[in-house]
Amino acid sequence: MTKMSYQSAAQTETFLAFDFGLKKIGIAVGDSECRIANALTRIASVPKQTRWTAIQNLITEWQPTLLVVGISRNIDGSDHELTHAIRRFSRQLEGRFGLPVNLVDETLSSRGAWELISGNPHVSHQKALNKQDQVAAQLILQTWFDQISTEKR
Repeated sequence: MTKMSYQSAAQTETFLAFDFGLKKIGIAVGDSECRIANALTRIASVPKQTRWTAIQNLITEWQPTLLVVGISRNIDGSDHELTHAIRRFSRQLEGRFGLPVNLVDETLSSRGAWELISGNPHVSHQKALNKQDQVAAQLILQTWFDQISTEKR
């Protein structure tokens, strides 16, 4: 994985973030100008060909310069049961699309996403479940934006 910090550029750059799961993947988008992450969509993780086609379509549409993937860890910092699969997914993203990938600690991002969505009385339980993964990806990307902002100080 390429460890890379965002560098200022005259042109606005776009970034995609992924909340990887064995059944579904949440995706968020943001740019270097606003540095605000937005929930984008959720795709099926399996079958794998469907996954890669959907990701290819998003990369073609959004033209990101960097990808961000949330890495699961246990509260104590040790590897989570999904850590190996997430690292593999990240390497595959980098290899297939030739884009740098940054890993960001996503501990409790799905829980945080659920709390954000389910706390809204205008959102049904089913709709909250359908949005949870992409909002988790949004939190992952926002964490990355916050980290690069802190690094620049």
